[in-house]
Amino acid sequence: MLHKAPDHLPETRALLLDLSGVLYVGNAPLPGAVEALRRAREAGVPVRLVTNTTREPRVAIVDKLARLGFGVDPGELTTAPSAIRARLEAEARHPLLLVHPDLEPEFAGLASDEPDVVVMGDMGRAFDYAVLNRAFRVLMEGAPLWVMGTNRYFREPDGLSLDIGPFVRALEYAADIRAENFGKPDPRLFHAAVADLDLPPDQVLMVGDDVAGDVDGARAAGLGACLVRSGKYRKGDEQRAEHPGSGLADSLADIIDALLDKRGGNHSGSG
Repeated sequence: MLHKAPDHLPETRALLLDLSGVLYVGNAPLPGAVEALRRAREAGVPVRLVTNTTREPRVAIVDKLARLGFGVDPGELTTAPSAIRARLEAEARHPLLLVHPDLEPEFAGLASDEPDVVVMGDMGRAFDYAVLNRAFRVLMEGAPLWVMGTNRYFREPDGLSLDIGPFVRALEYAADIRAENFGKPDPRLFHAAVADLDLPPDQVLMVGDDVAGDVDGARAAGLGACLVRSGKYRKGDEQRAEHPGSGLADSLADIIDALLDKRGGNHSGSG
């Protein structure tokens, strides 16, 4: 059972925000989100951002947020692709990259001959049988499958679209393996995103539009969590939450209003 935002905010000292569905959808900020984030920062609430988005490199995400009116320091953003890149370099791996063309610069300079790991992101329209079958053959030779998330779908301006999860499951089934997930809901991504805050996890509130990846993932990692009725949210999603103690709100603006009220701070309406 999820509770309204004010009921689960007493210990919140920092915010961890998903991007798509919380701050914006497509290329448009959600109503009140820009102003809400500004008010949180002015009130001294630390904010960190985390995303499984795998169609844009990290620098492009920061630039997009700036264009939409969200002032973000690159150090505040943690992404699944950046986590995988670090692991590839640490282990001197040769990846077979199943990633969106726009994300390829994130992996520039890595050797790709004789691949010994399959790295999978959201390829969008580039997904086809030949791509998946090549990955399948590499996996059958013993390579592991590293993925940037397992989300089932996300919201684009024209409606819901398949995310990476269905394609991950297809390869897992075909090759009889289990993928290693570097994105949400893996606890390591949540912990990496808030590591510099020097706060207990339960004093950080994750805000997202996905029950499994954002809410249950954050709760399993020891963070607080709140589901927003925006982005990919669909009526009844709150009934699917597996972990107790999570919150429910209509928007990020409502959460920040409640948080500032708990702190006794003055705030203007989100408009």
